[in-house]
Amino acid sequence: MAQWKINLAVLWLGQFLVLAGMTMIIPFLSLYLQQDFGLTDEQEIATWAGVIFAGNFVTSFLFQPLWGKLADRHGRKIMLLRSGFGMAVVMVLMGFAQAPWQLLALRMLNGTISGFNPAAVSLVSATTPKDRMGFAMGLVQSGAIAGTIMGPFIGGLLADWVGFRPIFYITGTLLFLASLLAMFLVKENFDRTKAAAVPQISVWAGFKEISHIPQLTALFAVTLLIQFAMMSPMPLIPLYVQRLHGTTENLAFWAGFVGSVTGLSNMIASPLLGRLSDRQGAELVLGVSLVGAGLMFIPQAFVSEVWQLLVVRFALGIFLGGLIPSVNALIRKHTPDGMESRAYSFNSSTLSLGNVVGPIGGGVASGFIGIEGVFLVAAVLFFLNAVWVKMVVFRPAERRKPDSG
Repeated sequence: MAQWKINLAVLWLGQFLVLAGMTMIIPFLSLYLQQDFGLTDEQEIATWAGVIFAGNFVTSFLFQPLWGKLADRHGRKIMLLRSGFGMAVVMVLMGFAQAPWQLLALRMLNGTISGFNPAAVSLVSATTPKDRMGFAMGLVQSGAIAGTIMGPFIGGLLADWVGFRPIFYITGTLLFLASLLAMFLVKENFDRTKAAAVPQISVWAGFKEISHIPQLTALFAVTLLIQFAMMSPMPLIPLYVQRLHGTTENLAFWAGFVGSVTGLSNMIASPLLGRLSDRQGAELVLGVSLVGAGLMFIPQAFVSEVWQLLVVRFALGIFLGGLIPSVNALIRKHTPDGMESRAYSFNSSTLSLGNVVGPIGGGVASGFIGIEGVFLVAAVLFFLNAVWVKMVVFRPAERRKPDSG
C-alpha cells in the first residue's frame, strides 16, 4: 500500500477516536455530575454541564494557532503525537476528578493541548498526491464526523454497561493506542533545515499575514458558518421534535435520530464529493454545496412531521459533506509554503469558535424568532457566504510581477 494511503487510514482512525472522545460525555454528563459529584440543583447541574462541555472548545480556539506555528517549524507528526499522547493522559485523569471544577479544568487542559485535527489534515495535505487531495480530505473529514456521531452513542452504551468513570479510562487507552499506531506507521517528509531557515514570526503576525489573503479569510468564514449552522439548532432539536411528534413516547430516540442523521449523510458524502472535487474542482463543489445547504435549511422551518424533518436534515448533511473537504483543499492551494499547519490551525480555531457560539447564538435567537427563525437565518447566512465565496475564492490568484532588476 502506498505510504499516503497508510497515513490516511491511520489518521482516519485517530480523527474518529479524538472526536468520539470529545463528544462521548454528552449523554451522561448531567447524570455524572448528579450521581458522582453529588449535585442536586437542576439549574446548577445544567450550568456546570454547559460550561464543562464548552470549556474544551474555548481553550482549543485560543491555542490551536500556537501548535500550528510549531508544526510549521518542527513538523506535523511531532505535533500530532504531542496532541494524541497528551489527550490520552488527560482523558484518563478525567476519570479521577472529584469535583466539577476539576473536570472543567481537565476539559480546558484537553482543549489547550489538542491540535490533532489540524495536524492530521496538514499531514494528509502534505503527503497526498495533488490529484487525490479532494478524496483524501473528504475521507479524513469523514473520520471526524463519524467520531462526532458515534461518540454520544458509544458514551451512552458504555455508561449503561460499565458506569461513568471507566469510560474515560477506556477512551484514554484507545487514544494512546491510536497515537502509537501513528508513531510507527505514519511517515512525513519534513525538511527541518528548510523550515528552520524560514524567518519566525509570532502567532499574531502570522494571522495578520494569512488574513491578508482574501481567499483564506473567506474559507475560514465558511468553516465558522458550517459549525455555527450545525450547532445552533442542536439544543433546540428535542423541543422541536416534541412539538412535531405530539407525544413524549420514544421522544429521546427521535430527537437523537434527528440530531445525528445530518452527520450520518455528511460522513457518507464527504469522500464522494471530495473525489468529485478532484475531477471538477474544489471551488465548484464548494459553491454548489453552500447554495444547497442554504436551500435545505428553509424547509426545516415549515415541516409538519418528524419524518419530513429527518429527510430534509439528511439532505442537508449531503451538502455539508462537500464543504469541509473543499475548504481544506482550497486552504492548501492558497496558503504560502511553510505556513500550511498554521493555516489549518486557524481554520480549526474557527471551528472550535463555532462549537461555542453556535448553541449559545441559537438559544438566544430562538427566544426572539423561534427555532423556525433560527433555520431561516442559517439559510440566509449560507446564501450570503456563497456570494462572498463566489466573489473572492473564485477570483484567479494574482500573479507576482517579475523583479525588474
